[in-house]
Amino acid sequence: MSHASIQISAPDPVAEPIDLETPADAPGVEALIMAAFGPGRFPKTAGRLREGPRPAVGFVAHRQGRVGGAVRLWPVAIGATPGLFLGPIAVEAAVRSEGLGARLVQACVDHARITATGGILLVGDRAYFERFGFVAAPDARLPGPVDQRRVLWLAVGKETAAGGVRIG
Repeated sequence: MSHASIQISAPDPVAEPIDLETPADAPGVEALIMAAFGPGRFPKTAGRLREGPRPAVGFVAHRQGRVGGAVRLWPVAIGATPGLFLGPIAVEAAVRSEGLGARLVQACVDHARITATGGILLVGDRAYFERFGFVAAPDARLPGPVDQRRVLWLAVGKETAAGGVRIG
């Protein structure tokens, strides 16, 4: 089976390519996410926001014939600003320190820039994501309880993340 690869900023000739997720990848992506987060992810606000719609796009890295890393972007609106909601991002436990997660995040950032999306919103660790340009988004209001300090935004243009967040 052939996979479309996307070129990210700093290619590593030894690393697995980052591919667009295909329908054939879905079971592997779901299994990887379940292994990383378990069923406890479903009642969380971020998980609830992803219910129903299909992702706008997903990216995967295949390792030895299986999905070894994956991330998805979901269409949302933050107030009047169109955006993408990043997550979940999951990487096989055995290779979490090899930079695959960063390469998957960079694929999302590159995709948002290419498609001229308003920006990317996520709930995550600021120390990890600020290297990609994410900043606090104190005015983005997710539909449920969330640690507001973990709500982050990466503007692609001059758009701001202010207002209620809804499936876009």
